[in-house]
Amino acid sequence: MTGLSTTDDLFFGKAGLERARVEGLVDNAMAGADDGELFLEYRQSESLTFDDGQLKNASYDTLQGFGLRTVADEATGYAHASSLDENAIKRASETVRAVSAGYAGSICEPPSGTNHSLYVEDNPLEAMDFDAKVKLLQEIDSFTRDADDRVRQVSVNLSGQWQAVQIIRAGGYRAGDVRPLVRLNVSVVLEQDGKMESGGYGTGGRASYDSYVDVECWQHAVGEALRQASVNLDALPAPAGEVPVVLGAGWPGILLHEAIGHGLEGDFNRKETSAFAGLMGKRIASPGVTVIDDGTMMDRRGSLSIDDEGTPTQSTTLIEDGILTGYLHDRLNARLMGTRSTGNGRRESYAHSPIPRMTNTIMLSGDDDPDDIIASVDKGIYAVSFGGGQVDITSGKFVFSCTEAYEVEGGQIGRPLKGATLIGNGPDVLTRVSRIGNNMELDPGIGTCGKDGQGVPVGVGQPTMLIDNLTVGGTAV
Repeated sequence: MTGLSTTDDLFFGKAGLERARVEGLVDNAMAGADDGELFLEYRQSESLTFDDGQLKNASYDTLQGFGLRTVADEATGYAHASSLDENAIKRASETVRAVSAGYAGSICEPPSGTNHSLYVEDNPLEAMDFDAKVKLLQEIDSFTRDADDRVRQVSVNLSGQWQAVQIIRAGGYRAGDVRPLVRLNVSVVLEQDGKMESGGYGTGGRASYDSYVDVECWQHAVGEALRQASVNLDALPAPAGEVPVVLGAGWPGILLHEAIGHGLEGDFNRKETSAFAGLMGKRIASPGVTVIDDGTMMDRRGSLSIDDEGTPTQSTTLIEDGILTGYLHDRLNARLMGTRSTGNGRRESYAHSPIPRMTNTIMLSGDDDPDDIIASVDKGIYAVSFGGGQVDITSGKFVFSCTEAYEVEGGQIGRPLKGATLIGNGPDVLTRVSRIGNNMELDPGIGTCGKDGQGVPVGVGQPTMLIDNLTVGGTAV
């Protein structure tokens, strides 16, 4: 099974754990329980930031530890430690057994299927030496400053991570995974006529640094950051009101992730706190709207060969032609709802218990030409990129700020706008989708999702689409 050889060497070789004894402790912890696992983790990470013409920050961290979980009905016992030590695992085993004391559960079957590697196991941190990384950042900084005489500030960040995990369940079931993750970010500040505006672009994925330190890649990132800042220099305050909104392809899918995706996670629906609870099989979106969550895409930031419970990831159809067809499940919520895990049990680290989370959440393409969609709008807004946003899961209400947006007048893209925020309701907004482009794009690999105090890397994607009527917050007119 993918990842087992490498993680066996790491945890039972270099860390000195004795596999048979560890498996015995796991069996003991799971006695009488319904589910549970031992999660072993080793992670290396680094981040280098070149800011204001000099290396401002360079950090390197190593994290290791374990989390041991026992589940009895809805109750969870969880213990973790920052050491890969047999005595610590033994103490944790004795602690988590308290949750199943007097309980006569039957341990669930382990995950089925074979996981296939979706990324290389190479450690990206070892692909370049420190001096080469600093030289690269310096080169990007110089190139950016030379590209536009309006540049006043440049910040470039290069970060990488190498995570190895192994999941051990009762009865000796084991699954392992080795996960690289890298990211490159460029942000700039331009000044023109005493006015300053910023722009930024990031890209990344589960790969080595090679693809992202390529000249063509980082020069594209610089060009996009400069373009966005330049657009913002010419932007006018966005008017407030209810208007048709065209969402661009790719990164605007973050609105779909937040406003819709979280509401389709199993825990919220089992507890009936989601606005989508009880609507399985019902129409919740316009015809033509199909949304999937796909954790099996090669090298993507949100992809996983296996989730953090050892279940192989999959492509799960959440909405098909406007009809709600699925939720995202970890093992606990799937068992309590009488279904199977979709491979969406994720955790930030060994110190966190797994919960249902998205991977790569995507709206599939429709039939419309994107230019025709724009041409159909007499007066509205074209939103190309988003910054921060938030959603209330229970009500479905959301607010998103646009980092790049334009007015649409007479079917033509007009002046850039700043200060635009999109305000709406998740279950309602999907019913207002009237046209879907044939140009689905994935985001460049920058998403991080927060839930219950845990952050995990995710991906999004969508085609250009038209929402007939949406509240835009801006300047009153």
